[in-house]
Amino acid sequence: MPLHHFEDLEVWKRSSRLAVSVLELIDPVKLYALRDQMARSCISVPSNIAEGAERESDREFRRFLAIAKGSVGELRTQLYIGLAAGVFATDAATPLIKEAKEIGSMIEGLRKKLIGPGRINKLLSLLF
Repeated sequence: MPLHHFEDLEVWKRSSRLAVSVLELIDPVKLYALRDQMARSCISVPSNIAEGAERESDREFRRFLAIAKGSVGELRTQLYIGLAAGVFATDAATPLIKEAKEIGSMIEGLRKKLIGPGRINKLLSLLF
């Protein structure tokens, strides 16, 4: 039985909405490589959050959150490249970049919450 219900996580909800927005943005893009990479990265974010939440430990969840955070960084990079190449209009891509940054911060906050302050102190005491 999962420890977390991903459907209840605001970060999963927001990353799912971001994925839909990105898929709508890239639908008319003729540059297949960019379109394919962006589809993969935007879908990867909520998918990894969900997969991690369904795992049996917070440690595994944190690992999948790290993957999701990497995917959101990849997506931001692709949005920046699309902007610079003139593939996307500034007014279309900029809000998605902003949302991706916020989702990345939310993912990091959840990762830290899953570690908890007591666990960090215990790890430090073992090392020193």
